[in-house]
Amino acid sequence: MRGAFEDQGGLFSYISPEARIPASHPLRKIRELVREVLGELNRSLGKLYASEGRPSIPPEQLLSALLLQVFYGIRSERQLMEQLDYNFLYRWFVGLSPDDPVWDPTTFTKNRDRLQNGEVFTKFMSKLLNHPQVKPLLSDEHFSVDGTLIEAWASQKSFRPKDGSGDDDGANFHGQKRKNDTHASTSDPDSRLYRKAAGREAKLSYMGHATMENRHGLAVAGMVTHANGTAERRASEIMLKAKSKAAGRRITAGEDKAYDTANHVANLRASNVTPHVTQNNSVTKTGRSRESAIDGRTTRHEGYGMSQSRRAMIECIFGWGKQHGTMRKTKHRGIRRVAVDFMLNLIAYNLIRIPKLIAA
Repeated sequence: MRGAFEDQGGLFSYISPEARIPASHPLRKIRELVREVLGELNRSLGKLYASEGRPSIPPEQLLSALLLQVFYGIRSERQLMEQLDYNFLYRWFVGLSPDDPVWDPTTFTKNRDRLQNGEVFTKFMSKLLNHPQVKPLLSDEHFSVDGTLIEAWASQKSFRPKDGSGDDDGANFHGQKRKNDTHASTSDPDSRLYRKAAGREAKLSYMGHATMENRHGLAVAGMVTHANGTAERRASEIMLKAKSKAAGRRITAGEDKAYDTANHVANLRASNVTPHVTQNNSVTKTGRSRESAIDGRTTRHEGYGMSQSRRAMIECIFGWGKQHGTMRKTKHRGIRRVAVDFMLNLIAYNLIRIPKLIAA
């Protein structure tokens, strides 16, 4: 018998959001892990707010919503609020009942800045990695480091002379010599014009850097810098020095051939880090062969080959962030906000993978 079509349906529902979410849904394990980490951050979150006044958006719900934005690649916070209004799964993950009103997008953004200033995202990453179920999954001795370009939210025509000499709208820049020394973006002054490789187009970009532990390929540290030719090596030295100090012993670091410079290798060794850097013996434009800073004293060990093999896994972090997350082209302006979004992508990648690793 044909069922009767009712356009409106029932006015009331007596099924809880918890009952509507399938027991096997992958967000269930992630939500449980996020709640446990947020519970450990309760004291730190409390210090960010006054003891009296109008209640703000609960930081636990704010951070959960930001993670949803990365999980599903939602392009803006305005769209996030729109989908949070009608998506039962999103409401359940964040902790909103079906009748709770969603927040104004501008209010949401202002409250996000409070978490950013309190370095909550870095603390969340630290607590997540020290979770009793997560810590055994990590290596504290073997790491890999790499960097990736993050396209800035600024157009080419915003890249104007710093002295204000340009009298047009900046759209026709063909034939002009434009450099970061003499030009800057009027939309995002922190971004830099940078090309990924010879023959590729130059784009206004930032550079994101990640440190990965080599056991299961989870991100353990990250930072964002201006895009330039030495940023990858300087960021690597900062992050690996901190890891070496935390480990209290010598660690290893796998890196690609862009890190193969004598100065960088010497700095790592001085920081108690064994550099397992890919040898760069390529031929230069002048026909000379480069001389690698890594010789047989390093490459003869079995660990060097293992580091080079595991190093490729770090591309999965960047690949996931650009394909599914919000890393390919940032919607934020200013290096601090871009750094927060980058850290959120690293956290989201870990949260996607950790439940699977725990269950394995």
